[in-house]
Amino acid sequence: MAETRFSFVGFLIRLIAALILVFASYNPFEYSWYHLFLNAQNKLDPLLILAGLVLLIGWIIYLRATLRSLGVIGTTLAVALFGVLIWLLIDRNLLSLENTTLLQYIGLSIVAIIMAIGISWSHIRRRLTGQLDVDDVDE
Repeated sequence: MAETRFSFVGFLIRLIAALILVFASYNPFEYSWYHLFLNAQNKLDPLLILAGLVLLIGWIIYLRATLRSLGVIGTTLAVALFGVLIWLLIDRNLLSLENTTLLQYIGLSIVAIIMAIGISWSHIRRRLTGQLDVDDVDE
């Protein structure tokens, strides 16, 4: 049976998993599956394909959970919120458009944060409102 209690540690675990997924797929320092694939002599290397499939499974799990929990509108609002926060930091000269590496890290981190919120949203909503989300009901 799934754990019914939700804590900040539970959210952090989901966030760390999302960060690993996002940064293992792509990162600015070129230590990622994307860069391994681009530089591979043999694009059909079984280990490379296996790693890609594992990452794809992780992305599907996180994106599906995020879209089911937050919905298209909620996910769009989360992206807009973080987008405006970045815009504000740039407008106030706290962040520069010239530092593309930092901007990539911020963007990738935001993707991971939104996915972690999405995969945790049912628990967060239950704690805030007392409402329970039920998707799959057997008749």
